[in-house]
Amino acid sequence: MKIDADPSSKPLPGTAGRLLEILSVSAKLGLTSFGGPIAHLGYFREEYVRRRSWLDERSYAELVALCQFLPGPASSQVGIGIGIVRGGVLGGLAAWIGFTLPSILLLIAFAVFVQHFDIAGSGWIHGLKIAAVAVVAQALLGMGRSLAPDRARAIFAVLAAAAVLLWSSAFIQIAVIAAAAAGGLLLLRAQEPDIPELSVPVGRKFALFCLILFAVLLLGLPILRTAGSGIGLGLADSFYRAGALVFGGGHVVLPLLEREVVPTGWIGASDFLAGYGAAQAVPGPLFTFGAYLGWMIGGLKGALIGTVAIFLPAFLLIAGTLPFWSTLRQNTRVQQALLGVNAAVVGILLAALYDPLWTSTIRSAVDFAGAAGLFVLLVFWKTPPWIVVALGAAGGWILGMFYG
Repeated sequence: MKIDADPSSKPLPGTAGRLLEILSVSAKLGLTSFGGPIAHLGYFREEYVRRRSWLDERSYAELVALCQFLPGPASSQVGIGIGIVRGGVLGGLAAWIGFTLPSILLLIAFAVFVQHFDIAGSGWIHGLKIAAVAVVAQALLGMGRSLAPDRARAIFAVLAAAAVLLWSSAFIQIAVIAAAAAGGLLLLRAQEPDIPELSVPVGRKFALFCLILFAVLLLGLPILRTAGSGIGLGLADSFYRAGALVFGGGHVVLPLLEREVVPTGWIGASDFLAGYGAAQAVPGPLFTFGAYLGWMIGGLKGALIGTVAIFLPAFLLIAGTLPFWSTLRQNTRVQQALLGVNAAVVGILLAALYDPLWTSTIRSAVDFAGAAGLFVLLVFWKTPPWIVVALGAAGGWILGMFYG
């Protein structure tokens, strides 16, 4: 693997078309990626790795592992990271805009008409969850074959899945990945001498700037909030801290936000829960819940502040760490550790397939049959995921009419 000699943080020359491509592809994912962060990783793998070959399977797994280490929305960080690899910092921005904008607009629309919506229990939403089960199962099958193909790494994956399911701490994923890295370093040997080439067009100086800015905002916004006035600084501080300090995925950010916005009187508990239900129903990352809350608190200005503030830590962290991660992964000892980490990622995804996807979605034999049928379409018929999502929604709507 190599890092671009040009230290500029801008995309490679002549990439206007590439940025539009990143924007359009990520927007398609933003419109069709239902099922939460684990399902998003399955959609990303299908689109970015299998269909477009923007990066290889191993690099994708290592990017997922890196984002599991970092606080913030892991699936959004993976998408931003892929955009950076493809088109520099502007590529990461395009990937973020495309993936989040559909959900942002839908949740703002829900905020405007919150009194007239009641969609959390609709049959078509349940069908989307069933489709997500099939997508994640397909991703696990492919990643398991390439990242946990032998006995030792299969054991790593199973142990990782068991640990995540048995201990529900928000920090368990970090502990599992760290343990897998240590185990890989001690017990595994790098069997693939050739490292896949991955160009990261972000200079180290710019990466350091991002990391410093992340820390300055985390420490400085609370001070500015106490010294200044107006709801804007308060929103920026609350939402930035929620995005910067959350581990374990989008669902974990909800209690952090609730403590910031409900006791302060910014929004009522019932409206908060209504937005939470809507956030579960729309595609894209759950962190776009910040747009709903921001609109309810401060209109368009609040929505913009809430959205930018809650996602900014994720962007700064992935842009700041990715160039250094690319260098580290060339080291032989790091490769050994990553063999264990990659296997653990498979286990973590396996655990997430069971809980919360399977336990909250597969409630009957009909659900199981639907998920199995969609899985067959994906794996054996090579049906595009967006068609599978549409079929899942239609099937859930039809079943909802008969069994609802």
